Amino acid sequence: MNRLSTSRGEFDLTRFPEDPRDPLRAWDAADEYLLRHLGEAEGGPAGLTGTVVVLGDRWGALVTALADHRPVQITDSHLTQEATRANLARNGVAPGTVRLRTTMDEPPERIDVLLIRVPKTLSLLEDQLHRLAPHVHAGTLVVGAGMVTEIHTSTLRLFERLLGPTRTSLAVKKARLIFCAPDPSLPRNATPWPRSHTLPTGVGAVSGLTVTNHAGTFCADRLDIGTRFLLRNLPPLHGRGHVVDLGCGNGVIGLAAALADPEAEVTFIDESYNALASAEATLRANAGTDVTATFLAADGMSGVPAGTVDLVLTNPPFHTHRARTDATAWRMFNGSRAALRRGGELWVVANRHLGYHVKLRRLFGDCEVVASDPRFVVLRAVKR
Repeated sequence: MNRLSTSRGEFDLTRFPEDPRDPLRAWDAADEYLLRHLGEAEGGPAGLTGTVVVLGDRWGALVTALADHRPVQITDSHLTQEATRANLARNGVAPGTVRLRTTMDEPPERIDVLLIRVPKTLSLLEDQLHRLAPHVHAGTLVVGAGMVTEIHTSTLRLFERLLGPTRTSLAVKKARLIFCAPDPSLPRNATPWPRSHTLPTGVGAVSGLTVTNHAGTFCADRLDIGTRFLLRNLPPLHGRGHVVDLGCGNGVIGLAAALADPEAEVTFIDESYNALASAEATLRANAGTDVTATFLAADGMSGVPAGTVDLVLTNPPFHTHRARTDATAWRMFNGSRAALRRGGELWVVANRHLGYHVKLRRLFGDCEVVASDPRFVVLRAVKR
């Protein structure tokens, strides 16, 4: 646990799930810069009054520090929401003080202060600015924040095009602020998201089908090569019972399972709300409504009862925001083992250099390399 010191007080904060060994903090220099700027501006002509909306808060640090203003947090991340709940409780903030909404929810009708932690993908920023723009007014205070590596010319152009005149601050500790003066008269089209693309041939049952992608979904304009390799090397899927597409993204792996066996129960799991919406739209467009499917926002398999799953299929991430780590994959593997029935299988596609076979052998007692090429491996582990 780390303590964030601000002009508003000190706050004990952690990431989620909490890990005492994790050296990474629940905030960075961009969050500090934004809070310091707001502390200097508050009480002057740019005070925080009215409805305060915080977009893209990574681990709840911003809304915890601003809880006195009863902000609305908008995020695409289930982990962010869980971290926020934990950090608010840890710092004595009463439930309901901060309103938690996802990027798929309707924003507040009127926004008087809009604070934007620049998200990891430009597409998510574009979609959210489209959604939020009708709710700001000429007097809305708009301030963005990000590390200098996250703020590009294209980032500023989006603010200019969708909200109004934009300028940036000087960099402090490799962080920068964005100041925008909303212009309600700007002509705006509807958000271009979700988008769709057609899957290539040679990937089994999903070949040639159309995939729906909401903003920020991994590989929203094409089939990523890891998932392509897994689709070409899937096990027989008929009669598998309960199948989980873990870290589902736009849901093409789970869709393949549903098409192979319409009687199967398929659970799509992701920590991204936009990804889950993409997966559901993809499934319904290609498999109709007769398929038994569940869409679950969760930290890996944490929301799945033990001993209820027959097959887990996953292409696990090896980074969280800008931090490269195998912690997420390790939680996925542990959670899969707990959720699988005896004889159930975990199938993983991953970059060869990550060495996941070592972890899987340690956890399951054995691990088989089903397929490999110079870059990827498909691994199979069975719960004994």
